[in-house]
Amino acid sequence: MDTLSYKTVSANRTTVDKQWVLVDAEGETLGRLASKVAKILRGKHKTNYTPHVDCGDNVVIINAEKITLSGNKWDTKSYSRYTEYPGGQRHTSVKDMLAKTPERIVEKAVKGMLPKTRLGAELFRNLKVNVGPNHGQEAQKPTVINLNEFK
Repeated sequence: MDTLSYKTVSANRTTVDKQWVLVDAEGETLGRLASKVAKILRGKHKTNYTPHVDCGDNVVIINAEKITLSGNKWDTKSYSRYTEYPGGQRHTSVKDMLAKTPERIVEKAVKGMLPKTRLGAELFRNLKVNVGPNHGQEAQKPTVINLNEFK
């Protein structure tokens, strides 16, 4: 019997096939968009997925300012940060962040769904979020993906 036919093949940095993917965030719900993008960044949609290797694709998100939130989240959701000084906790509402830096809303949602390790930081570098329909990755020829058809 050929014992090499049923061996598990692990991906590594040299054998990974990374693609560029373009996602349009217009009309998408923030959490659903973020979970699907995190799955693409992680590489879980590929057959050669390996948990400890960056085998995911590079993702470019356009129209970040046109996302939707369900329920009362436009009024109640806020982001917290700490300035490292006593009494330095700061809160920013979603409406303020949408007016100032709408791409950061999508970045925070996707980053929260990635691993909190060095691999997660490396995967987060494969994400590019843009306001409006223009992006700077035309040279990479990204393929457009419809997230409604993506599992």
